[in-house]
Amino acid sequence: MHMLYNSDSYAVVQIELPATDALVSVDSATSLKRGGYEIVDKFARKELFIEGALAETFKEGVEALIETSPSVEEFDAYLERFAGMAQQPVVMH
Repeated sequence: MHMLYNSDSYAVVQIELPATDALVSVDSATSLKRGGYEIVDKFARKELFIEGALAETFKEGVEALIETSPSVEEFDAYLERFAGMAQQPVVMH
């Protein structure tokens, strides 16, 4: 787990997991990975986990945005497009 972004409005965590045992190669340096991104909307108190094609689209958008040296507000606006899909309530335990 890697915290990638944390503002007053959003937090983004990258989660990487090893692929299932049947797919993992013997050499850990070349083993397959799976995972995605967790986006937490702090004000709505909801979170979203994205993986696969949507996660790849998210990553490409973030990389393009970073090239423009965005402000916190601009980055939060990008995250808002994804956070609108969040349905899972954030629960402290």
